[in-house]
Amino acid sequence: MKAMVYTRYGAPDVLQLKEVQKPAPKDDEVLVKVLAASAAAGDWHLLRADPFMIRFMYGLLTPKYPVLGSDVAGRVEAVGKNVKQFQPGDEVFGDLSRSGFGAFAEYVTAPEAALAPKPSRLTFEQAATVPVSAVTALQALRDQGQIRAGQKVLINGASGGVGTFAVQIAKSFGAEVTAVCSTGNIELVRSIGADHAIDYTREDFTQSGLRYDLILAANGYHPLSAYRRALSPQGRYVMTGGSSAQMFEAMLLGPWLSRSGGQSIANVLAKPNQKDLLFMKDLIDAGKVTPVIDRRFPLSQVADAIRYLEAGHARGKVVVALSAA
Repeated sequence: MKAMVYTRYGAPDVLQLKEVQKPAPKDDEVLVKVLAASAAAGDWHLLRADPFMIRFMYGLLTPKYPVLGSDVAGRVEAVGKNVKQFQPGDEVFGDLSRSGFGAFAEYVTAPEAALAPKPSRLTFEQAATVPVSAVTALQALRDQGQIRAGQKVLINGASGGVGTFAVQIAKSFGAEVTAVCSTGNIELVRSIGADHAIDYTREDFTQSGLRYDLILAANGYHPLSAYRRALSPQGRYVMTGGSSAQMFEAMLLGPWLSRSGGQSIANVLAKPNQKDLLFMKDLIDAGKVTPVIDRRFPLSQVADAIRYLEAGHARGKVVVALSAA
């Protein structure tokens, strides 16, 4: 089978399309014919080993897993003897980040718990955008943010992969949503349900005097002091993405700042699980969430997909499309 392989850390140019051995499922695994995958920030972080600590988890000198790709959607080709939830022919989607990655290939194996039935309303390409970004947004809003109906919620970086899902998920919980994005994405965020849209090139929401019950920072830098100024006295700030400096600031200062006042500061690292995949499936099949796809790339152009995503201007998700035959 064909797979996009990397044997050393570096820029997207180190990726090579190669013929590799088709995997066989173990007793508790499912073999999936990959029909679509999507690129996520984690792919270029792993590719470049940035931050450096990634090497201690995924290979100090060379990558532990030679094929990237967490988000997958496809059709079950075969199952191990202990698999109970799936059978050949089933349409599935899932997150492979806890099971060795590998979605940038024609076939991949995964534990059945990493997969769920594909939402019936979605194409394979749409389904492949959901697992990492949507579950990240869900866990940030519901678990860390403790979102409730009627709250004023602000999404910073609302037009990106996590942000476009966050806007829709927040609306499904009954929140009043303000989306922050660039000029060219104002209509996009309004089209997916944002009640208010702020163009960050013209207005700094942290200086407006308005306060929010929950702020989700999916992208876009402001110091924590500025975010706190835009929070209500008991408000919650949750960060899901951004620069390494932002991440460490939230991780190191967040717990102390949370103890020193009524506001809560948190950094979310999503925990993939089948239950939340099924939760998202239900929201999608109910018509409350629809993925936003910016661009599609073939498997042979995964390097270009990651390069485009890394530039930081993707509207929604970037898809890697394989043959649906």
